[in-house]
Amino acid sequence: MDSLILDSNTWLLVLTGAGVSAESGVPTFRGMSGLWEDQHVEAVASPEGFRKDPSRVWRFYSERRKGAAAVHPNPGHEALVAWERHLGDRFLLATQNVDGLHTRAGSQRVVEMHGNLFKTRCSRCERPPFDDATVYPTGTVPECDACGMRLRPHIVWFGEYLEPADIQRIEDFSLRAATSGGRLVFLAAGTSGAVYPAAGIVDQVRKAGGETWLVNLDPAENSSRFEHRVVGKSGEVLPTLAKLA
Repeated sequence: MDSLILDSNTWLLVLTGAGVSAESGVPTFRGMSGLWEDQHVEAVASPEGFRKDPSRVWRFYSERRKGAAAVHPNPGHEALVAWERHLGDRFLLATQNVDGLHTRAGSQRVVEMHGNLFKTRCSRCERPPFDDATVYPTGTVPECDACGMRLRPHIVWFGEYLEPADIQRIEDFSLRAATSGGRLVFLAAGTSGAVYPAAGIVDQVRKAGGETWLVNLDPAENSSRFEHRVVGKSGEVLPTLAKLA
């Protein structure tokens, strides 16, 4: 297996998907067969589902909070922390996962593209998202202290756009790398390669002349667009993949 050299000239952009969390025991939507209690996941993960039955949505996310709080970061998460410590500001981690395992492991330069399971925001007013690990009792729909409207999980649901600031942060990192004269590397781990715009990052990095790596147990839909492909679990591959120079 080739080694990923992380030296003083390297800028590393990492993208992680559900496969990384699954190795810690976090169930994925795909693992749920797209259903929850015989309902399509969209019924509890969309603005329409929230308007129709907010208590059911909160029951779903409270169950997810309970499950995510009981698992722990795995060696893949820990390897990324070590890489960040080595590279400093030349490292950025973008994740599609909402379970907070990366920050619990110690990652600091993190873009949570799809939100965070342990944060809540108002469905109406401009109150900033706030930390909230509450597992709400069945039937509960929490209300905003500022305006009295319903609170919702701080998650990017089906049919919603990613935060422009998050996309900009990723683009700015790639631009800084390109103008620094350094070597830009993009590594994706545990991703399906099917969800955009994340699935298109590999193409952007290739156009910028960057190096691309994929670490996946199962083939991703965009596997062919990566220069280096390593088959295996991220928790087993990442700890031995890089050489810090």
